Amino acid sequence: MEEQHIASAFDRDLEAIQARIMKMGGLVEAAIMEAARALETRDEELAAQVVKADAAIDGLEELINEDAARVIAIRAPAAVDLRVVLSVMKISGHLERIGDYAKNMAKRTGVLAQSPAVADSAAALRRMAREVELMLKDALDSYIQRDVELAQDVIDRDRDVDQMYNALFREFLTHMMEDPRNITSCMHLHFIAKNIERMGDHVTAMAEQVVYLVTGNKPEEERAKADTTSISTQEV
Repeated sequence: MEEQHIASAFDRDLEAIQARIMKMGGLVEAAIMEAARALETRDEELAAQVVKADAAIDGLEELINEDAARVIAIRAPAAVDLRVVLSVMKISGHLERIGDYAKNMAKRTGVLAQSPAVADSAAALRRMAREVELMLKDALDSYIQRDVELAQDVIDRDRDVDQMYNALFREFLTHMMEDPRNITSCMHLHFIAKNIERMGDHVTAMAEQVVYLVTGNKPEEERAKADTTSISTQEV
């Protein structure tokens, strides 16, 4: 009877933490899309709201870590239960970093709003951000449902985000070479694109945590990246 009571208390604690994870995930999803919309519409007020809202994301990460640490100290979970608690802490860390990238994206909107638009680059960045936001939604769903197949699908889709980034990188280089007046704007746009690409990496890491949580196995090899912009030519 006592063991059942302890198990029930652990389940309640875990449900409370997971509820916070989902709330945090919802805030991060909103931050990604609102930052992208602010960039596309040159809405500096919306961008400022995204920056301000990041404090709530940070606050939730702190609460989740405190709750997880308390569960470990009081409940002393082992094996699968411990893996669940540790996964929660890692996922909240990835969500916090994604929120930071969305905030950085919003911060650059003020500068770009004062400069001439560069073709349809803002719309292309919004599409890229939308893909990452959909990946994040599926990663969170795969965590709650313990769905390894969905988590693996998220991992596979990161290659699409990398390829979108590669295309934008080449596009920004072209605009800078064609007209030096585009250099400042394109540099800001490139940093935004790289931030979105890094968001995709963190979402993928979340999905990998789901695979580990369910199967107990970590990826055996480093995930292949389709971002070719950082590959340097080696001497033969």
